[in-house]
Parts: sequence; C-alpha cells; structure tokens
Amino acid sequence: MHEQLPILPTAVVGSYPVPEWMERLKTDCLRGRLSSVQLADIHEMAIKAALRDQELAGVDIVSDGELRRDNDIDYFLAKLPGLCIAQRAKDFYFDYYDVALDKPLPPQSGQEFSWLADDYAFTASHTGKPIKFSFTGPFSLACRITNTSGLDRRALMEAIAHRLNAAAHALAARGATLLQIDEPFLAGQPSEVVDAVAAINVVTAGVNVSWALHVCYGNRYARPLWEGHYDFLFPAVLDANVDQLVLEFARKGYADLPVIEKFGWDRKIGLGVIDVKSQQVETADVVTNRIRAALELVPAEQLVINPDCGLRNLSGAVARAKLGAMVEGAVAARRLVDQTPVVDQLPVVTDEVAPDPITQGA
Repeated sequence: MHEQLPILPTAVVGSYPVPEWMERLKTDCLRGRLSSVQLADIHEMAIKAALRDQELAGVDIVSDGELRRDNDIDYFLAKLPGLCIAQRAKDFYFDYYDVALDKPLPPQSGQEFSWLADDYAFTASHTGKPIKFSFTGPFSLACRITNTSGLDRRALMEAIAHRLNAAAHALAARGATLLQIDEPFLAGQPSEVVDAVAAINVVTAGVNVSWALHVCYGNRYARPLWEGHYDFLFPAVLDANVDQLVLEFARKGYADLPVIEKFGWDRKIGLGVIDVKSQQVETADVVTNRIRAALELVPAEQLVINPDCGLRNLSGAVARAKLGAMVEGAVAARRLVDQTPVVDQLPVVTDEVAPDPITQGA
C-alpha cells in the first residue's frame, strides 16, 4: 500500500554503526580467517537489525546501513575490472586499499556494479518503508585511484560514471525509487566541481528515479577532513540532474542556507540536524529549533530532515537516541508548519511505529 510521506519527512544519509564484534569479523575475513559466505550471513543479520532500529525510531525513509561495505570506496573499486590492488589483506577492515590504474579501463560490460541491485532487493524484502539506496560517486572513486593510464581524471570519472549508470538502471528495474550519489571528497577539491557535476549527470542519465546528491566535509573516524562553505557548489550544482542536495549543517551551523537561497536552488534540501561527529545526543527541542531556523529561508515542502552524514562512527545506543530525537523534533516542527502532508509517492508501512526504547527511557 502507498501512503503520503509527511511534510518534513525524516531520513538517514546512509551508513549505520558497525559494532566492534562485526569490525573484527570483517577484518578476519579479509585476512582469511572467516569465509565470505559466513560474512555474508553476518551482513544480512546486521542489515535486518539496522532496518528494525530505524523503523522503531520512526524514521520515514530508511537505508541498509551500508553494512556490507568496508568503507565508502573499496566496496566499489575492489570489484571494478582493470584496477590493480596489490595487497588485499588489511590490518583493519576500514583501511583504504592502494588502488592503481596503469592502462585504460577495459570495455564496459554493464555488470561492473551489478551486485548493488541485489543489495537493494535484499533490503526491500525486509522493510515496507521507503528506502534510500546510496553509492559513492565517480569523482570520489576516481580520487582514490593512482592513475598512470594516460587518461586524465575527467575521462576516468566519466568511465566510472557510465558503469554506475548501468548499475542505476539495474537498481531502478528492481524497484528502487530513491538513489543517492555520495561525493565525500568533493569538498576537498572544490575547483573540480564542474567536472564532478558533469560525471554525476552521466550517472543519472535516463534513470527514472528520484536522485539525491550528498556532499559533506568528510566523516572518517568521526572527524572532518576539510572545512569550508557550500558556496563552492554554486552555480555548477544547479546543472546537476538531481532532485535533492543532502548537506551537513548541524556541526557547521546554518550560515550556508542563505547561500543556497541566493543561488536559487528550487529543489529539495536534505537538512542535516544531527551532528554525527559528536557523541552528545541532541534533544528534540534542539532539532525543532534547527528546523525552524531553516524554515525561515527554505519552504517546508523542500526540506527533508536527516543527520549530517552517516552514523557509522557512533555507538548503536547513541545512534538510536539521536534518530529518536530527530524524529521527535521533526514531528514537533510539523505542528509549527500547520500544513497537510505532501505526496512523495513512495511506499511506507501502515503499521503503528513502536516507541524507541532509549528515547522512551527504557
């Protein structure tokens, strides 16, 4: 059954906390002490638990928690034909591989990232909620490749983008309705935003879904990699064929919102209201006040409420509490708007959501 999403719908950005025991098992698999079949079973169990946490918190749009991924890069590059990874064992699963390209990528098969559609289908089989499914974008993937192939970075980005476009078509064919491109490295090289947007448009071309673009200032080990302001995105990002910008605000403050208004962004904004780099849990009132401040510049119909970035670096308990506060704060903000829900035409469950045991004091 399909229902309307509420005004100011809540969402997650992508990743979910990885427990320490799971970190050890991921590393054991990479070092040959655990089979990939066993690890796949562990991933599936963890994804189902992450979905349940998000549902219990009352989040409107959920994700698989990106729990199959070592990090934001290796899950993609490790399986891309034509790349060289000399050493695949890791001391810690979250470390980056050293990836090299010494000749142009082989001809595209259309299957390079085909497993993403299976990942989505598994997630969809375990929730009735709308799903945001994310993958790392061509700019950030290209940044992690030592490229001596003779291709310039723009050509390399485009080649990767075509392969991601094939994956996006496969995702849409399996029922995905909201896809997100993550570009965590773009804030570190703002002068390349025009080329990055061109590659993003290759990814989205011809794929009839709602598209989000997430740009943050880095979230590796819960630390920002760069500082700055989102004005570097404009005006280039106005040409991006995406429906939503998902941005980091809670940690940085809301001084960038006037910049977005100034350049005339008329699509949705994923408003970061939860600081994922802090273990301190926001109150629902803090979240409501952050949304209220944004509403002074951005119409409610354009706002989606989410954390700044992924929740990977938080403990499970803190992540659940932060999500509970986010949902409670968004519900209060809806009352301020005093407006009927808007239609997003995404599937949601009709069952009443159970209370979050942390936010309810259990």
